[in-house]
Amino acid sequence: MITRHEFGVLEQDGKMVHNYTMKNATGMTVTISEYGGTIVEIKVPDKFGRQTNVVCGFDSLRDYVLGGCYVGALVGRTSNRIGNAKFVLDGKEYKLYPNWKGVSSLHGGKVGYSCRIWSVKPVDGDEPKLILTLHSDDGDEGYPGNLDVTVTYTLLAGNALSIHYEAVTDKRTPVELTNHAYFNLGGYASGPIYDHVLQIEADAYLPVDKDLSITGELRPVAGTPFDFREPKAIGRDIHEENEDLAIGMGYDNAFVFTGGATPEPILRVIAFDPNSGRMMKVFTDQPAIQFYSGNMLGDPDYPFQGGYPQTKHHAFCLEAEALPDSVNHPDFPNTILNPGETYRQTTIYQFSVKQ
Repeated sequence: MITRHEFGVLEQDGKMVHNYTMKNATGMTVTISEYGGTIVEIKVPDKFGRQTNVVCGFDSLRDYVLGGCYVGALVGRTSNRIGNAKFVLDGKEYKLYPNWKGVSSLHGGKVGYSCRIWSVKPVDGDEPKLILTLHSDDGDEGYPGNLDVTVTYTLLAGNALSIHYEAVTDKRTPVELTNHAYFNLGGYASGPIYDHVLQIEADAYLPVDKDLSITGELRPVAGTPFDFREPKAIGRDIHEENEDLAIGMGYDNAFVFTGGATPEPILRVIAFDPNSGRMMKVFTDQPAIQFYSGNMLGDPDYPFQGGYPQTKHHAFCLEAEALPDSVNHPDFPNTILNPGETYRQTTIYQFSVKQ
């Protein structure tokens, strides 16, 4: 079942923005907004059967527009940071907007896809889906080529949300799309995520410089706080003395999956909240995932739903993606999309209960 409802009016142009809520036979609900293609709610039961929203978000459209942090949104044309806000492609330098500390370009630039209004086509059924489309002009935020993006959110019968991305271009251009949902499996109002247990199938991670741009090094996780190959609480090592943790004020790094990209989505990450019993499994075909532990949350002017204050380490993000800044690192897997090709990626977030 899919319902459509008004969410708010954009102050800059008076356009009404709508949200769409999908519900499956088991009662799981997912709400997606036209604004940013944002995941506003994911409601799933805990071990007592109580339905709670496990993603952080805001009550109003205005807060999404002004509150920042890419909360729940689709991001592109490239996710993560492009170092020095520029890249060279086919001998030509492309300059991007340096919206991160005036140095690098983050999540698509000044007005990335997280700030756009997406067209939404609902397709009802046993596994309801929302087909979102967006056109990005040649030169948009400095990127070459007209890009047409399609993102399909599908609420699967097995209490899972599938996100399938496709894009086509008329010029060679870098494309790295992802979603920036902030998860707290205890519920958005349940406090810090230190007790959440995380397991990531990654033998290496990408260190960062003082501005959180990657250095290009592929560093083994063994013997570091970044080793999540066996399940451990997020809070166990988050305050350890470590240069990358100090720079990010917690975890804010790309974890590189063992074996790299795969033809189909496979299980790569498991998150578990022992208090609620909720478990989330992440299946993806991407070579990496950005694990961000909500280090910069805490803006008092933009509380989460119901006025609940956002706080540091209040939620975590698991952004399946290509290796960040690949366009500036020739030894990384290619992220250039050519005319006549189709960019594709799929990530699935599956929810269950563990007693």
